[in-house]
Amino acid sequence: MELFDTATVLTRVMTSGVVMSIEKSDRELPGLERLLTKRSGYAKAVLLNSRSAAVHAALAGQGIGHGDRISRPGLGERDLAFLAWLGITVDGDGPAAFDHIALDAQNAHRLGELARAAQAPALVVDLTGLGFGPAAAVLTDDPAVWARAERLKIFGAYDLRTMWTQEEESADLVPGVQFNYRLSPLVAACARMALSQAAPPLTPSGATT
Repeated sequence: MELFDTATVLTRVMTSGVVMSIEKSDRELPGLERLLTKRSGYAKAVLLNSRSAAVHAALAGQGIGHGDRISRPGLGERDLAFLAWLGITVDGDGPAAFDHIALDAQNAHRLGELARAAQAPALVVDLTGLGFGPAAAVLTDDPAVWARAERLKIFGAYDLRTMWTQEEESADLVPGVQFNYRLSPLVAACARMALSQAAPPLTPSGATT
């Protein structure tokens, strides 16, 4: 993303006076959610502040937690260590609990293609490679997975949608422990701009693709 575009986005967010995800008037987080669902074809998106948070949310959204076993080939050492800390065992049996992709300037334009290849109930999308972050998202078509994952990312008694009324609407969704996994509007705005401008890399003259 060009420096001018980055400066424009930063100025827009800072002058809006909304720089935290708990503000009702925030437009950056919903904007990134809409872009991700539109580009990927998924119905729901949960925004989080790291890849590890997204992995946790993808599993918690399915009711997977301490003492459970999952299948998810291809995870790196950091993901495996984090899952071990959560008390989740990874083996090679059964369908994958979640799929995962990492976007950067080279493949961000292929989000739709990459998402269509996913088969698990949840897709973890690492957005950090776009140059702003860390940042990540969980994409899913299951409203129950989305609702549980959404509830995991803010510590406290209420989620971002009910905290203003202090009225609990879905007591059965409240996890035993909640985490500060919220993505900031500032990072969301920059990631949204980078994803919006994503295009195939230029091919040198005379080269074939």
